[in-house]
Amino acid sequence: MTIHKEGATTITLALGALGALCAAVFYVAGAGAVAYATLAAAVVLFGFIVRFFRLPSRPKLRDEQAAFSPCDGKVVAIEEVFEPEYLKERCRQLSIFMSPNNVHVNLYPVSGTVEYAAYHPGKYLVAWHPKSSTKNERTTVVINTGRHKILCRQIAGAVARRIVCYARQGEQVEQNAQLGFIKFGSRVDVFLPLSAKVEVQLEQKVYGSQTVLARFE
Repeated sequence: MTIHKEGATTITLALGALGALCAAVFYVAGAGAVAYATLAAAVVLFGFIVRFFRLPSRPKLRDEQAAFSPCDGKVVAIEEVFEPEYLKERCRQLSIFMSPNNVHVNLYPVSGTVEYAAYHPGKYLVAWHPKSSTKNERTTVVINTGRHKILCRQIAGAVARRIVCYARQGEQVEQNAQLGFIKFGSRVDVFLPLSAKVEVQLEQKVYGSQTVLARFE
């Protein structure tokens, strides 16, 4: 396991801020119970921040007939919807909620060409809110596999305040390569053709690049 590059600045700032806080408490209160309690809390908080940016080592799975989960999390929605932004047709939407405890790197569910990539500023409703897919800060990426167009949407949550998306229109991307990163709790929606056979269930835990969400006919 390594630390994701998106965590470098946050981890450095957190180390500096927490170190300064502990030094100040020891200076003012002395080496007593309050100071050691502050130090212990700072160590726990710093450990959580470092863990949040973890990047586990996983096998590189490939399957052209499948769409893999783009992230770790829990399936909170499987429904037929009309996608109005780009596909403009009825699709199967699968929504995955990522808690702060999950790995937060996002991955391409399929290989193909990035046909569309757009960033949308917005609100910060809780990630499981039904309107978060269209109201929250988000990015939309469409991958054309040659047979299907798969839309993947990164959505900021109530805590998340920064979405990082590496997709660039026109580039070729590989299944389970890094799409981006969302900081501190969020959601990812995947829009699939109605003909796709869904392989997961509501409330199921899924793992980025490892769990097959659906298979194509």
